[in-house]
Amino acid sequence: MFKFFKRVSTVVGSELNAMLDKAEDPVKMLDQYIRDMESDIREVESAVSKHVANEKMLKRKRDDAQAKVKKRQDQAEQAIEADDEDLAKRALEDKAEHQNQAELLQESWEQANKDSNSLREKLDEMKKEYQQMKLKKDSLQARAETAKTKTKMNRTMSAIGSDESKKGFERMEEKVLQYEAEADTSEDFSQESRTLDDEFDKLNNHRDVDDELAELKKKIGKE
Repeated sequence: MFKFFKRVSTVVGSELNAMLDKAEDPVKMLDQYIRDMESDIREVESAVSKHVANEKMLKRKRDDAQAKVKKRQDQAEQAIEADDEDLAKRALEDKAEHQNQAELLQESWEQANKDSNSLREKLDEMKKEYQQMKLKKDSLQARAETAKTKTKMNRTMSAIGSDESKKGFERMEEKVLQYEAEADTSEDFSQESRTLDDEFDKLNNHRDVDDELAELKKKIGKE
């Protein structure tokens, strides 16, 4: 169980680019690793809880056996005072059995207590490492998103600066220049046409004035 955490720590601490090269999505993979860690922690917590319960049970049985030892000792003394050696002997025999049980239970409890402390320490270490991995996960996911955005932007910029794009812009520029040239030409033709019409209008106006002037001279006898 704990070895899994070490393996996950190594994977999470590996280079982001290596993960991308394997076509793995770091964001999704890191979330999965965190879920696996959480599952392992819950499993270890359950195991520690059961072990602690067993440790407490052994301690209670040991305490009961030790209490029986003391009780039989007191009863044996009481029987001696009452001059009942047979009863005292039976009390001492039962005391010996409980003493033996107490010693065995003491050994079992000490080992269980040692194991419980070791499991608690490993669980605490797992939780600390889990918190570190969560922080690192947030950092790596942010870096992954930034890298994806940069890659997308670079690809877009690369497409914009490609030869095909440049050629397309050049073709459009030529079309715009052609449109402008056509517009200038049509304007010149229009201007030329207007100038010619103006000349004829001017000529017609002069002719009308000349005719009117001749009529006027004729009328007053100046011709």
